[in-house]
Amino acid sequence: MAKAQGVSKNTVNRLWQLHNLKPHLSRTFKLSRDSKFVEKLTDVVGLYLNPPQKALVLCVDEKSQIQALDWTQPGLPLKKGRCGTITHDYKRHGTTTLFATLSLLDGKVIGQCQARHRHQEFLKFLRRLDREFPGEQQLHLVLDNYGTHKTPQVQAWLRTHRRFVPHFIPTSSSWLNLVGRWFGELTEKASRRGAFVSVPELVQAIETFLAAWNANPQPFVWTAKLEDILRKIERARARAKLETIQSGCTQPRRQKREV
Repeated sequence: MAKAQGVSKNTVNRLWQLHNLKPHLSRTFKLSRDSKFVEKLTDVVGLYLNPPQKALVLCVDEKSQIQALDWTQPGLPLKKGRCGTITHDYKRHGTTTLFATLSLLDGKVIGQCQARHRHQEFLKFLRRLDREFPGEQQLHLVLDNYGTHKTPQVQAWLRTHRRFVPHFIPTSSSWLNLVGRWFGELTEKASRRGAFVSVPELVQAIETFLAAWNANPQPFVWTAKLEDILRKIERARARAKLETIQSGCTQPRRQKREV
C-alpha cells in the first residue's frame, strides 16, 4: 500500500493507528436469513425468561462427528510456567454423535451416544425423554432447524405425543440454544484433550463427564432480554451496511441462468 500510494510505511502505519484500523485482524460473523427471525427469537427468549408454569423447558440438540483421536505422542505434564501440550498429528479411530437435552430448571443433562444422526436416532432419543419424564407434564423443546427434526416421521410422532411442544430457533442462531453452551463444556473438559484408541473409549469418557456433571449440575441462566437483543442488532446495522456495499448480499445467492 505504501508503494502504491507513494508514501512511507510509517505513514501508512500512523494512519491505521489514527483511525483504529487493523487490517491484519478479522472476525467471523453470520446474519440470520430467517424471515421469522423476530418471531422465533421472541418465542425462545420468552421461554427462557418466563417458563410456563407446571411445564419443563428442555434444550435439545445433537453434537455430531465427535472424533476419537489418539495423539501420536503423549503430552508433557503440567508444571509452573508451562501449559499442557499435545502433538499436532493424530490418528482417527471413528466418530460418534451425542444427542443431549439440557433442563433449564436444574441444569441436568440427559445424553445418549449414537453411531449416526438420522431421524431414527432422534426418534429413539425422544422416546427416551418420554420415559425420563413420565406423566402428562408438558415438555417444551428448544430445537434448531436441522432436517432430522422436521421429517414426516418426527412430525407424526409429535402429533401423537401432544405434551411435546417444539420451539425452533431462527436459522444461524445456534447461540440461542443453551445446550450448545454445555457442549462447549464437554469439548473443553472431556473430549478435546483426551486420547482415545476407539469409539467405545470415547463414549465412556463422555458418559463419565455426563455423570459427573449431573452429580453437581450448574444451570445456565439466560439474562439477555428480547429488547436488548433487538436493540443491539439495530445498533450494529450490519445488514443495512452490507446492503449498501452490495445490494442483496444478505440474501441467498442464486445461480445465474444462461440465456
